[in-house]
Amino acid sequence: MKSEKITNKDGPSFRHLYDDACGTAHALDLVGERWSLLVVRELMLGPRRFSDLRGGLPGISANVLTQRLESLEAAGILSKRKLPPPAASQVYELTPWGYEAEEPIKLLGRWAARSPNHDPSLPLSNVSLMLSLRTMFDPSRARGFRGVIGMAFGAESFQVTVEEGVLSNDRTDHAAGNAVFTGSAATLAAAIYGGVPFAALEKDGTLRVEGDRALAERFVSLFPLPPKA
Repeated sequence: MKSEKITNKDGPSFRHLYDDACGTAHALDLVGERWSLLVVRELMLGPRRFSDLRGGLPGISANVLTQRLESLEAAGILSKRKLPPPAASQVYELTPWGYEAEEPIKLLGRWAARSPNHDPSLPLSNVSLMLSLRTMFDPSRARGFRGVIGMAFGAESFQVTVEEGVLSNDRTDHAAGNAVFTGSAATLAAAIYGGVPFAALEKDGTLRVEGDRALAERFVSLFPLPPKA
């Protein structure tokens, strides 16, 4: 059977790659092309401009990113719109159904983290770190923990709130909280997932920790990696 192509007269076309009714096969139709799932990941914290997406995915070319955005739009996973003045720039954002991909992405990430070949020291984007915190958060370790953690990574700031065993995080205009980390996503990941002491990261100038240091120390212990397979 030849691959089926569904044409949308109002936008790009969607192509079935596998000719297989299995939901897993269709999931690969939707996000199985290289970079597609990572584009979805980068949109999980809200709308982004084309340049923002390229910044979060430095290995992707402009041409490939354009193709992936078109295919994801054709699949109904994302949409684009123009911001009103003074911004007046085009942004891409997930549809309500697109946002439902968060749970599969988190499950896939937790499963893959058990791979003996997974290297948590590799570069990662700001959004990737935020989603990893949602994925690896262990409520049992957070008993009695209440706090707001600010994170400043270059031009982007985030806020993480942990209360009654529940974690939430999102972008914010200004990094503020009981404790604030300033540096990069990769540096903070080294403390959280690599066990690198704050002192070592502060000594080499890659991380600054302000506010309640004891709270910050406990915060990075709330995200244990799953055991290797």
